[in-house]
Amino acid sequence: MTGLLNRLQDLLDGFRALDFLAPLEMRLYLVTILWMAGTKKLADMDSTISWFGNPDWGLGLPMPELMAWAAALTEAGGAILLLIGLATRWISIPLMITMVVAAVTVHWQHGWAAIAETPESAERLAAATSLLQQHGNYDWLSSSGEFVILNNGIEFAATYFIMLLALFFIGAGKYFSVDYWIAQRYRD
Repeated sequence: MTGLLNRLQDLLDGFRALDFLAPLEMRLYLVTILWMAGTKKLADMDSTISWFGNPDWGLGLPMPELMAWAAALTEAGGAILLLIGLATRWISIPLMITMVVAAVTVHWQHGWAAIAETPESAERLAAATSLLQQHGNYDWLSSSGEFVILNNGIEFAATYFIMLLALFFIGAGKYFSVDYWIAQRYRD
């Protein structure tokens, strides 16, 4: 029995040759999210700054201009660095801070779930679906997937934080990152 378990463990250990795939996939997954978030902010910085600073309908953050630029550039720049795997562990730090700020200021009040699954959201979704079926082209509108009610909870920010934390500890991965090739050339 022990021999069989050891052989199975050896089989699993053989997959370590592919251990570069997990950080690569995490990086590529985060690239699209961070790029869209950062470039959306950069596309209309006046609105972004207003949203960051306004306490009535926005986030009410101190120094909104600085915070808006920092968030936008960290997200867009971070996406580029993650794409090529350069300074991955370093850029993970400000990106994790950005996720914490987003979770606390934007999402916390809505709880955990990003997509609402409550009786109230089900009622709203049914009403919206009925309106769209009566007054819109529902088949075309729903041809790419179901409608959902966004709850805007911390779920996505927490998930991105955990992915960035993993990248902080394990780095960009082998072969498909500039970090790996720099380390091969200049370390040890």
